[in-house]
Amino acid sequence: MTDLPACESLLLRREDSRLYVTLNRPETRNALSGDMVGELLSVIDAIEGDRSIRTVILRGADGTFCAGGDIRGFKESFEAPKPAGADKDPIAVNNRRFGDFLIRWNRLPQTVVAVIEGAAFGGGLGLSCVNDVAIAKADTRFALSETGLGIPPAQIAPFVVQRLGLTTARRLMLTGARFDGRHAHEIGLVHFVCDDDAALDATLTNVLNGIGRCAPGANAATKDILHSLNDLPLTDVLDRAADHFASQMRGPEGREGVAAFLEKRRAAWVEKLE
Repeated sequence: MTDLPACESLLLRREDSRLYVTLNRPETRNALSGDMVGELLSVIDAIEGDRSIRTVILRGADGTFCAGGDIRGFKESFEAPKPAGADKDPIAVNNRRFGDFLIRWNRLPQTVVAVIEGAAFGGGLGLSCVNDVAIAKADTRFALSETGLGIPPAQIAPFVVQRLGLTTARRLMLTGARFDGRHAHEIGLVHFVCDDDAALDATLTNVLNGIGRCAPGANAATKDILHSLNDLPLTDVLDRAADHFASQMRGPEGREGVAAFLEKRRAAWVEKLE
């Protein structure tokens, strides 16, 4: 079993094949600090090769998902001296590190479910875009608030465009519009919207049971195929997909899946929450 990293700004809890990751800086409404991003990267390092962890559930402590970047950290950046000569600006280096995290979180082999409550502003909205399934409460507040602070939504912009399309992303980024969970569902930012905690819990259970019917290796292969669409020519994507298909068919999951179907029983990997 994977050893999970020790964290100060995250709460980590494993239940069978599920890893619950909770952003835990409630005093800042779970704003994304440099230390928090570093800890999230440590979680990725620990789990991305571990197929015994099938699902990651991401949420925020105390009923708030994430209020975006840590404004105190922004203020400290203003006070840092500009680099000399051709040296890279440390503000740009730190900002780019967040982009590297988003790339890796987006491509985790595990199926990632985001549970979004309270607020998802700026980087928190960007974080909402790099998951496989998103569930939000209807009264959650969303906004791409960066331009109102005089900065661009730099690292999250490509992921927001991938999720929402260019036209909607432009509207939200260039107006700083605030909207609720129902509108987030209408524009495709989240997949499910729930009126209350009971509905949220029931929806999460249904989603986890759906994931539990899927073979973990097959899900990881599927994510790899889907993400390669952005990187490779179509013929290369299809070649890669064929290799994944052959590997799964010849592997234990393919054999077990076919046998379970023919024998009219559940496959060995099926997990169900009550």
